[in-house]
Amino acid sequence: MNRYLLDNRRPEAGERFAALAELFDPWTFRHLDDLGLGEGWRCWEVGAGGVSVPNGLAERVGPSGRVLATDIDVSWTEPAAGGVLEVRRHDVTSDPPPAETFDLVHARLVLVHLKDRAAALRVMIDALRPGGWLVIEDADPSLQPLACPDERGPAEELANRLRTRIRTLLAERGADLAYGRTLHRLLRESDLEGVSAEAYFPIGSPACVVLEAATIQHVRDQLLAAELATPEEIETNLANLASGDLHLMLAPMITAWGRKPT
Repeated sequence: MNRYLLDNRRPEAGERFAALAELFDPWTFRHLDDLGLGEGWRCWEVGAGGVSVPNGLAERVGPSGRVLATDIDVSWTEPAAGGVLEVRRHDVTSDPPPAETFDLVHARLVLVHLKDRAAALRVMIDALRPGGWLVIEDADPSLQPLACPDERGPAEELANRLRTRIRTLLAERGADLAYGRTLHRLLRESDLEGVSAEAYFPIGSPACVVLEAATIQHVRDQLLAAELATPEEIETNLANLASGDLHLMLAPMITAWGRKPT
């Protein structure tokens, strides 16, 4: 848990999960639905974090399906457990993999934070049944590092400076901020078939502002301790965000998928 800057035990985690769901769930489920996700599927959601994706999977697989949602911290997902949804504490990099195999294995914003990404990816591929789909989604902040690409004045400059410093903290914790762009190649180099990928850049959504503000609050103490920001800079930026005048853009979410040969 100490490696992960955005600790899910923080109260701001709920705001972050809600904003991420609003921003990315339609994108995620567009891809999963296109792959045929439906009644009776058996799914493993790796690093679930919040409840929106496990619940969406459970709705789609119906009473004859199964959803296993795992994470190293299940405090946010555990209340949703029941019916076809099982929640289990699990570290994909060190714990034994599930004994069963799955029609779908999905992870969003997980691998970028892990120390041994290659091993985790191998575990997920091995957990697929023949014909099963792997869908991996990760951001690539190095491709688009700015909070406000349209830097018109001091407010945007400050937002960009703090976004850059949060990236510094993430990198110090071992996050690979250029990992998303490698997903297509990594899946092509595996034994998966039909590999493809797409990227999505949320721009200007109110949920971008909610996510940015919650993230800054989340890492406020770390920014101050590392002398990467002053209290005045943080408060000014939060006030600028609350004003609604900043037009924010996120790093691209890159979604890659492939199918295990039958």
